[in-house]
Amino acid sequence: MDVSLVPADTTEDVRGRGSGVPRQVAVLPVGSFEQHGPYLPLATDTLVACAVAREIADAYPVHLLPPVTIGCSHEHADWPGTVSISSVTLHAVIRDIADSLRRSGVDALVVVNGHGGNYVLGNVVQESSARGERMALFPAAEDWEAALERAGVATSLLTDMHAGEIETSILLHTHPEYVRPGYEAADFVADDRRHLLSLGMSAYTDSGVIGRPSLGSAEKGKELLASLAVSFGACFSLLTSETPTAPGGERG
Repeated sequence: MDVSLVPADTTEDVRGRGSGVPRQVAVLPVGSFEQHGPYLPLATDTLVACAVAREIADAYPVHLLPPVTIGCSHEHADWPGTVSISSVTLHAVIRDIADSLRRSGVDALVVVNGHGGNYVLGNVVQESSARGERMALFPAAEDWEAALERAGVATSLLTDMHAGEIETSILLHTHPEYVRPGYEAADFVADDRRHLLSLGMSAYTDSGVIGRPSLGSAEKGKELLASLAVSFGACFSLLTSETPTAPGGERG
């Protein structure tokens, strides 16, 4: 069993871990199954989400869940292999998982999103929080910015949109066997993508790549994950505290 994707916990592992925290927190990786150019696998976003979630689980007493492996990848439909579900379906899946967790005594859920097109995840968290439920979406853009700085990633989040320096680096660190030759010469930049939702990715790239994968390295991938684990501390504290507050002391 590949524990980087599917946790090997028993029910007693979960029971023991939960007894040592004031409130149990589950971590759910959510990815996609979509094209990532000719050198990264269709499951790249899921692998990235799982890598982040595993790094979190190694540092905090959380209940690590198996990933949701198909998301909202409609903008990539022009490439073979891409599979999507509707935003309504993804919304329902996350809600069902959160409800099930609460019935088993885990009342806080962190959704670790590996695919930018899963916009609906923000709405799920927003709606759940409004109902008084404890849910968070991780990483935030600020968490990624801190990670890029620590890792020495040269490409901005805007430019490194898909199959670029960030994703290539994380896979070179966690799953180098899945990275095929070709990323070294696949850089392509298209920063103005204002009509992406209307036209899809194929209007902006022939290869499916938008970013600078040639700058990727395993060391950068390692540092990216380490930084995100540190950033998660604030999220964990927020969800386990008796009275959640924002970092500045304002009520959350």
